[in-house]
Amino acid sequence: MEAYYILIVAVLFLLAISDLIVGVSNDAVNFLNSAIGSKAAPFKIILAIAAAGVLVGAVFSNGMMEVARKGIFNPEFFGFNEIMIIFLAVMLTDILLLDFFNTIGLPTSTTVSIVFELLGSAVAVSIYKVSRSVDKLHEVSDFINVNSSVMIIVGIFLSVVIAFSVGMIVQWIVRLAFSFNLKKTRKYWTGVWGGFAITVILYFLLIKGAKGSTLISADMLASIKEHTTRVMLLSFVGWTAIFQMLTVFTRVNVLKITVLVGTFALAMAFAGNDLVNFIGVPLAGFESFKAYMASGSGDPSVFMMTALQEKVNTPVYFLIAAGLIMVLTLRFSKKAKSVTATSIDLSRQGEGTERFASSSLARFLVRQAVATSNVVVKITPPIVTRFVQNRFNEEHNQNEQDPKMAFDQVRASVNLVVASILIAIGTSLKLPLSTTYVTFMVAMGTSFADGAWGRESAVYRITGVLTVIGGWFFTAFSAFLASFLIASLIFFGKFPVILILIVASIFILLRTHAFHKRRAEKQERLDSQIITASYQVMKSCDDEVRSTILKVSKILYMTYTNLFKEKHKELKSLRKETKHLSKDIKEIRDSIPETLRKFEENELVSGHHYVQVVAYMKEMANSLMHIVQPAYNHLDNNHPLDKEQIDVLKNFNEKSSEFFNFLINILQNRNYDSIGELVKRRDEMINMANAIMVGRIKILKKTQKGVKISVTYMEMLSETKNLFLNSVNLVKADSLLQESIGKTTVDIETDILE
Repeated sequence: MEAYYILIVAVLFLLAISDLIVGVSNDAVNFLNSAIGSKAAPFKIILAIAAAGVLVGAVFSNGMMEVARKGIFNPEFFGFNEIMIIFLAVMLTDILLLDFFNTIGLPTSTTVSIVFELLGSAVAVSIYKVSRSVDKLHEVSDFINVNSSVMIIVGIFLSVVIAFSVGMIVQWIVRLAFSFNLKKTRKYWTGVWGGFAITVILYFLLIKGAKGSTLISADMLASIKEHTTRVMLLSFVGWTAIFQMLTVFTRVNVLKITVLVGTFALAMAFAGNDLVNFIGVPLAGFESFKAYMASGSGDPSVFMMTALQEKVNTPVYFLIAAGLIMVLTLRFSKKAKSVTATSIDLSRQGEGTERFASSSLARFLVRQAVATSNVVVKITPPIVTRFVQNRFNEEHNQNEQDPKMAFDQVRASVNLVVASILIAIGTSLKLPLSTTYVTFMVAMGTSFADGAWGRESAVYRITGVLTVIGGWFFTAFSAFLASFLIASLIFFGKFPVILILIVASIFILLRTHAFHKRRAEKQERLDSQIITASYQVMKSCDDEVRSTILKVSKILYMTYTNLFKEKHKELKSLRKETKHLSKDIKEIRDSIPETLRKFEENELVSGHHYVQVVAYMKEMANSLMHIVQPAYNHLDNNHPLDKEQIDVLKNFNEKSSEFFNFLINILQNRNYDSIGELVKRRDEMINMANAIMVGRIKILKKTQKGVKISVTYMEMLSETKNLFLNSVNLVKADSLLQESIGKTTVDIETDILE
């Protein structure tokens, strides 16, 4: 029996290491997004500062959160064997859940996940105990710390609204002072804002970092609290004077200093506060095991866990080890970069390809916001409106801001300061907060106030925010349900089920890692192909045209073939491939404005032809989707095929393949003189399609059977005709593009010779 529980404790610590890795990958967004988004320093320096904060925060952490031991359930009602089941179910669920969110690149809350996992597993065990109880003296509510649980849940989700609102208001005020013309306003406001920001961050470090630390005595903590006001006042005056002198007499960027110090502070707070989300449960299990062994009790079911009611200090070597694991994860985890990218994309100042599509709720919210804005403008004096619009005019910032920056250091510093204030207030009032929720919603509030959510991007950004928030609710629900189920399985299945669950968890983690690795490698290839000049645009466009034609030709041929052979699975795969093609071309189309900026004044004609090429590729992708989808729907609904025209359509499919082979040959050899022959072949294919459609109509007049397949055939043939038309137009546009490139090259060479 003792060996059984030793094994469980060992598994808990192994799971703690895995949980640290996936937890840091998820929570890195909390303290990295502001510094990365504003390009406050090179990425390696930002990571080094964050790593130092994480390590310091881990060492100063108390290492054991109350919620893991008695915040959600009442441990005195549970036996040792039951407590170990609860803790094991929590850790298995936590790793799988956080890894899932890391893989899809959505930030979620480790606090929320651990709370609802503890609640789910405790409820499962409580129901089992109540159902087997003979005397029925207790109910499930007796086992659960209801008041604490409700306070935690309400506090966490209330922080979402507060964080967004405060972030929006503070950013609006700060931007009104600074405007986007930082060259003009920096000398007036940087010293004051920098002094205030550093003071707030210092307060954050003292209150948040020192509280509950095992390395700071009670007397020292009391002294810090007693002199807090004096220290804060001196800090504000001193730092304001220093920063003002640096701004006036040197070229030191005080805003960058503020952002980097804030990054250290939030990283320290994350480790000090959220470290217990990852190792609190395993350490609680370890303490439970030590208490059980010290008691000498033989039956683990009768040894009640009153020991968890006592305060326990965590050994420093546990904290240092956890901190080192977190630092290494921060350095090497690619999933951390994916989660950070989501937050930065949703808050960036510039336009570009949006990560999320629009939704009906987002469109409704934008319409209401526009209507409200119009009302406010009408009742506001014109002079005030003009003043505010001038302060929020982004054109003042175009010459100064690095185009790679998602937002400037003013907003980055506001993100860090507001998040610090809110978390410090929550801590001092002993209110539970999710650092992920607070930092993310502050970033969304500041981006909204800063005008980052313009009319062109608002629906997509709001959809993204709603998606992330929906993921948070999904976290709570799925954490409770999964932990409930896993605890139930372990309770009844004991050791064999534990082994099965561990093997299944390892398998799932390996699969998600492989999936994320493939996606990350694809993104790295795209990043390595960043285009900086017009000639690179042309080369990339030429490659995309050939690739698109090849994919379209293959998918078209296989669609007709698999329809005739009634291969449902293959058509489903082709539909997925077509969606990916359409998505890739849409990303190229959405980036047209940014791409056109790379063309010189003497290359505007080339830019026009480039736009035409992309438009025809998009039309081809649309036509292809309207060919594949009807074929898939027909087989998916188990409708029959009409054999009378299959031979004719097979011949048409073969001729279509020959047409595209001829077209591909023109592109590969740049034999644009053959376009006339291509047009002739196109017309022949269109006439052939028309003849097949007429034949289909004749069949319909003779019999009422085959209506569904007739509609499918005619829809596919009609879109195939459009495909022929757009493919020839694409070749013509590509030839004009290549011709304009040649002229531009000659002009450039002539200028060089002169």
